[in-house]
Amino acid sequence: MPLSRRALLTTTGAAALLSVLPTEASARTRTRTRTATAIRQIPLQGAVNVRDLGGYLTYDGAPVRQGLAYRGDHLAKLTDADLTTLAGLGLGTVVDLRIPLEVQYDGADRLPAGTAPVARPVTDNGLFGQLMAAIGSRDPVRQEEMLGGGRAAAFMREVYRTFVTDAANRAALAATLRDLADPRRGPLLLHCTSGKDRTGWTSWLLLTLLGVPETSARADYLASNTFRAAYDARVREGLKQSGLMQNPDLIVPLQEVRDAYLDTALDQVRTSYGSLFRYVSVGLGLELRELAALRARLVPDA
Repeated sequence: MPLSRRALLTTTGAAALLSVLPTEASARTRTRTRTATAIRQIPLQGAVNVRDLGGYLTYDGAPVRQGLAYRGDHLAKLTDADLTTLAGLGLGTVVDLRIPLEVQYDGADRLPAGTAPVARPVTDNGLFGQLMAAIGSRDPVRQEEMLGGGRAAAFMREVYRTFVTDAANRAALAATLRDLADPRRGPLLLHCTSGKDRTGWTSWLLLTLLGVPETSARADYLASNTFRAAYDARVREGLKQSGLMQNPDLIVPLQEVRDAYLDTALDQVRTSYGSLFRYVSVGLGLELRELAALRARLVPDA
């Protein structure tokens, strides 16, 4: 069963975290009018899942600042027009969560002049390599053995567990959250290959730490399915037309984000740390002053 934000926070020391973040209870003491916030996609030709994480309302009704934190898929295929669009965002830093094999396959990011690239790999638990091996085999039997029968979805759940269990992953996530709290960095965009799993978990965590309600944070996570749907369908059709896969629907669980994947990470948080507070404070090593700085930068009147 997925954990509520309140349940995840409940532990010794969680009160300190709750003192930094707004809560459901504090929302009832505010009179600020809330309105629904549309997800703000940045339209690009060479990437389909670039979005502003700003605009969401926190529990106390304050909006997350726009124009400071962005999420996306890889930027290796950007056009010159795309570079002009990104230059208009004034990005100071782009954090690339891809592993070297992914960078080798898709290419390095194309970035506007003056934007600092930061390579900060978060392991995909071997997913990319195994996927390439399965597709490259052109063998429908091997592909079924590797990806069929729920195995692809199970592999994705294991990937999400590593966001919690792997020390190097936790260090990379913590460093990225610290960068987001640092005003010297300027606006920051974080991304992986598809901008949905490693980027999705980091973005969910950021929004949660800023006090965005679970419904909104989860909706942002799941929105990758909408933004990537047409592109992913073309990929599957291309695999079939080229003869690489007889049944390209085998990769659908790898292309999608699902509630079950996010819930797997949250369940691992409970198993490994007991609460979100301990995952953040012990697992990521973030101090309360750093969480306060994150909120102060990204939420007005924090």
